[in-house]
Amino acid sequence: MVVCVCNAIKEKDLRAAVRSGADRPSQVYAQLGRKPKCGQCLAFAQTIIKSQLATA
Repeated sequence: MVVCVCNAIKEKDLRAAVRSGADRPSQVYAQLGRKPKCGQCLAFAQTIIKSQLATA
């Protein structure tokens, strides 16, 4: 599933970044070498981050 259309970030990439230590959207974007653009994905990204951290 695509989380960020502007940066073409997929859920699997976001979850991998969290497994590598990112725990905030800004850290995920930095790890992936991207920056939020329109910001509409940030709430969804945070939900996925929380979900991934809860299962870790």
